[in-house]
Amino acid sequence: MNTWLPTSPCTPGACAYQPGKPAGALRAVLRLAAALALVLFAVPAAPPVRLLPARTRHALVRAWSAALVRSMGIRITVHGTPGPAGGSLVVANHISWLDVPLVAAVLPGRMLAKSEIGAWPVLGPLAARAGTLFIERDRIRALPRTVAALAGAMRAGDRVTVFPEGSTWCGRAQGPFRRAAFQSALDARVPVQPLRIAYRLADGSLAGAPAFVGDDPLTASLWRIARARGVRAEVRLLPRIPPGRHPDRRALAAAAREAVLGTTGRELPLLTGIPAQQRPGSEPDQPSATDRDSAKRPAASVHQCVSSSPATASSLRTPS
Repeated sequence: MNTWLPTSPCTPGACAYQPGKPAGALRAVLRLAAALALVLFAVPAAPPVRLLPARTRHALVRAWSAALVRSMGIRITVHGTPGPAGGSLVVANHISWLDVPLVAAVLPGRMLAKSEIGAWPVLGPLAARAGTLFIERDRIRALPRTVAALAGAMRAGDRVTVFPEGSTWCGRAQGPFRRAAFQSALDARVPVQPLRIAYRLADGSLAGAPAFVGDDPLTASLWRIARARGVRAEVRLLPRIPPGRHPDRRALAAAAREAVLGTTGRELPLLTGIPAQQRPGSEPDQPSATDRDSAKRPAASVHQCVSSSPATASSLRTPS
C-alpha cells in the first residue's frame, strides 16, 4: 500500500446499510435508466455548453446535475446562500460519488479529481469535457503543477471544488484535510467556500446507502442507491473564508475543516492497523494514490457510528 494513501475505517458492510424495505427492482432499473440517459446526453453536450456565457452555462449545469441526483430518487435541500460570483475554492466533506453532481447542482464549477477517473468509461470523457482538473496522486512531483493549475483556474474566475479528505468517509466520522489545494487559494488570493454534505432519511438520521466506501464497486453502489427509499441530500453553504485571513495553508485548511465539520464532526480516535503516517493528526502534506475504481482501500478496523442531529430542511436554491 502506498504510504501516502488516505484511508478511512468505513466499509460497505458496516456503513452502507439500508434500513427498511428497499424499493422494488423495477423502480431501481427505471432510476438507473434515467440516470444513464442523462449521462449519455451530457457527453456530446458538454463541449458546446462550455462555450456559453457563464450565467447560462451555470444554469444548465445546475439543472442537469439536480436532475441526475433526483433521477436516483434523492431529494435535495440547500441551506445558506453563496457569495458573489468569481474565483473561489469550494471545499466539502466526501461521502459518495454523488457528491460531485450534488455540489454542481448548487455551486457549478470545475472539479478536482483523481486521474484514474479520466479513464472510466462514459464518466471519464464527460468529466474531461466538463473541465475537470485531474491530479496524479501517486506522483508527488506533479503536485506543484496541479496547484498551479488550480490557482490559474481560480484567477480566471472559475469556482474549483475539491474534497480535501482525499478519500470517502460515511459521514459519521471524518478524515483530516489535506492541505495542498489550499495553497492554490492562497496563490490566487481567492476566498474559500466551505460546504457541508449529508445524506439523511425522513427521520433526520444519516442515510448509509449513498456511502461509497472501502472496496465498494461502483456498480454495487449504483444499485444500492437506486433501491434506497426516502433519502434526502443536504447541502449547507457556510460563511466564506476571505483571502488574507489565514497566513498559510495549514491554518487555512484547519479553519476550513472546522467550518465543514462543525461542532458535531469528529475524527476517529483510533484507526487500528493503519500506519502512523496515515492516522488523523499525523497526515503528511502530500498527495496520495489509489489504483482501483472502487471507492478506496479500507482500513483494517471499522468505526462505531455516532448519532447526528437532523438539520432544518429548506428548498433547493439555484445560486449563480
